[in-house]
Amino acid sequence: QVQLVESGGGLVQAGGSLRLSCAASVRGFSINVMGWYRRAPGKQRELVATITSVDSTNYADSVKGRFTISRDNPKNTVYLQMNSLKPEDTAVYYCYAVLRSNVYWGQGTQVTVSS
Repeated sequence: QVQLVESGGGLVQAGGSLRLSCAASVRGFSINVMGWYRRAPGKQRELVATITSVDSTNYADSVKGRFTISRDNPKNTVYLQMNSLKPEDTAVYYCYAVLRSNVYWGQGTQVTVSS
Protein backbone atom coordinates (compact mmCIF):
# COMPACT_ATOMS: atom_id res chain seq x y z
CA GLN A 1 0.00 0.00 0.00
CA VAL A 2 1.40 3.39 -1.03
CA GLN A 3 0.62 6.36 1.16
CA LEU A 4 1.01 9.97 0.12
CA VAL A 5 1.42 12.55 2.86
CA GLU A 6 0.93 16.19 1.94
CA SER A 7 1.97 19.32 3.77
CA GLY A 8 2.35 23.04 3.22
CA GLY A 9 -1.16 24.33 2.70
CA GLY A 10 -2.56 27.31 4.53
CA LEU A 11 -3.88 30.84 4.32
CA VAL A 12 -2.02 33.48 2.34
CA GLN A 13 -2.80 36.90 0.93
CA ALA A 14 -3.10 37.47 -2.78
CA GLY A 15 0.33 37.83 -4.34
CA GLY A 16 1.92 35.61 -1.74
CA SER A 17 3.57 32.22 -2.03
CA LEU A 18 3.17 28.73 -0.65
CA ARG A 19 5.08 25.50 -1.16
CA LEU A 20 3.28 22.18 -1.06
CA SER A 21 5.09 18.90 -0.44
CA CYS A 22 3.95 15.34 -0.94
CA ALA A 23 5.99 12.36 0.20
CA ALA A 24 5.20 8.86 -1.02
CA SER A 25 5.93 5.86 1.16
CA VAL A 26 7.44 3.66 -1.51
CA ARG A 27 10.40 1.33 -1.26
CA GLY A 28 12.15 -0.32 -4.12
CA PHE A 29 9.98 1.01 -6.94
CA SER A 30 10.19 4.01 -9.19
CA ILE A 31 7.19 6.28 -9.38
CA ASN A 32 6.39 7.11 -12.98
CA VAL A 33 4.35 10.29 -12.67
CA MET A 34 3.58 12.55 -9.77
CA GLY A 35 1.46 15.63 -9.75
CA TRP A 36 -1.22 17.82 -8.25
CA TYR A 37 -4.92 18.28 -8.76
CA ARG A 38 -7.14 20.80 -7.07
CA ARG A 39 -10.83 21.13 -6.38
CA ALA A 40 -12.40 24.48 -5.62
CA PRO A 41 -15.84 24.75 -4.03
CA GLY A 42 -18.54 24.23 -6.63
CA LYS A 43 -16.04 23.44 -9.38
CA GLN A 44 -14.75 20.35 -11.09
CA ARG A 45 -11.41 18.84 -10.24
CA GLU A 46 -8.60 20.49 -12.18
CA LEU A 47 -5.21 19.10 -13.08
CA VAL A 48 -2.65 21.64 -11.89
CA ALA A 49 0.74 20.16 -12.78
CA THR A 50 2.48 16.89 -13.47
CA ILE A 51 6.07 15.72 -13.54
CA THR A 52 7.52 12.48 -14.84
CA SER A 53 10.43 10.46 -13.56
CA VAL A 54 12.69 12.24 -16.08
CA ASP A 55 11.44 15.68 -14.99
CA SER A 56 9.17 16.36 -17.92
CA THR A 57 6.53 18.80 -16.68
CA ASN A 58 3.08 19.95 -17.69
CA TYR A 59 0.96 22.76 -16.28
CA ALA A 60 -2.58 23.98 -16.46
CA ASP A 61 -2.81 27.24 -18.40
CA SER A 62 -4.19 28.96 -15.31
CA VAL A 63 -0.97 28.41 -13.35
CA LYS A 64 1.73 28.63 -16.02
CA GLY A 65 4.43 31.09 -15.07
CA ARG A 66 3.31 31.15 -11.42
CA PHE A 67 3.59 27.54 -10.22
CA THR A 68 6.59 25.23 -10.44
CA ILE A 69 6.48 21.50 -9.90
CA SER A 70 9.60 19.55 -8.97
CA ARG A 71 10.47 16.21 -7.46
CA ASP A 72 13.15 14.50 -5.44
CA ASN A 73 13.28 10.97 -6.81
CA PRO A 74 15.38 9.36 -4.04
CA LYS A 75 12.89 10.73 -1.50
CA ASN A 76 9.82 10.01 -3.68
CA THR A 77 8.66 13.52 -2.94
CA VAL A 78 6.96 16.04 -5.19
CA TYR A 79 6.78 19.76 -4.55
CA LEU A 80 4.58 22.53 -5.85
CA GLN A 81 5.95 26.04 -5.49
CA MET A 82 3.09 28.48 -5.87
CA ASN A 83 3.91 32.14 -6.42
CA SER A 84 1.76 35.17 -7.21
CA LEU A 85 -1.22 33.42 -5.71
CA LYS A 86 -4.70 34.62 -6.61
CA PRO A 87 -8.02 34.17 -4.80
CA GLU A 88 -9.10 31.84 -7.61
CA ASP A 89 -6.30 29.47 -6.58
CA THR A 90 -8.25 28.72 -3.40
CA ALA A 91 -8.95 25.00 -3.37
CA VAL A 92 -8.09 21.69 -1.79
CA TYR A 93 -4.92 20.45 -3.45
CA TYR A 94 -4.39 16.72 -3.88
CA CYS A 95 -1.16 15.07 -4.89
CA TYR A 96 -1.13 11.83 -6.80
CA ALA A 97 1.39 9.25 -7.91
CA VAL A 98 1.31 6.64 -10.64
CA LEU A 99 3.14 3.47 -9.74
CA ARG A 100 2.94 0.30 -11.82
CA SER A 101 -0.28 1.53 -13.50
CA ASN A 102 -1.95 2.21 -10.16
CA VAL A 103 -2.91 5.72 -9.07
CA TYR A 104 -2.54 6.76 -5.46
CA TRP A 105 -3.89 9.91 -3.83
CA GLY A 106 -2.98 12.12 -0.93
CA GLN A 107 -5.53 13.25 1.62
CA GLY A 108 -5.62 16.82 0.34
CA THR A 109 -4.40 20.09 1.76
CA GLN A 110 -6.36 23.33 1.86
CA VAL A 111 -4.97 26.42 0.20
CA THR A 112 -6.85 29.65 0.83
CA VAL A 113 -5.88 32.91 -0.85
CA SER A 114 -7.45 36.04 0.54
CA SER A 115 -7.98 39.16 -1.53
